[in-house]
Amino acid sequence: MEKNLPACPVETTLMLISDRWKVLIIRDLLEGTKRFGELKKSVGNISQKVLTANLRSMEDRGLLTRKVYPEVPPRVEYTLTETGLSLKPILDAMFLWGTEYKKKNS
Repeated sequence: MEKNLPACPVETTLMLISDRWKVLIIRDLLEGTKRFGELKKSVGNISQKVLTANLRSMEDRGLLTRKVYPEVPPRVEYTLTETGLSLKPILDAMFLWGTEYKKKNS
């Protein structure tokens, strides 16, 4: 995890979740642990390469954990950490704001 974080807390948060895919991954993992294939389907139109890169970045920053089962073929599961789960109020607020925006602009 990076030690040199921005001075501004808002900038720090944006650094961690500014990517559209990361927010959608967090949204889907708030429901519970998911396998790679489940995430790929639930997140939407994301390539395997981009999903893998985002999951690795999020793991490096302590937002989720990755558990590999020693099976053939390998089974990998992703779960939000306590830090990742603490983003729930932010996503809830984004959901409410987006809902209101859509009502006003439909």
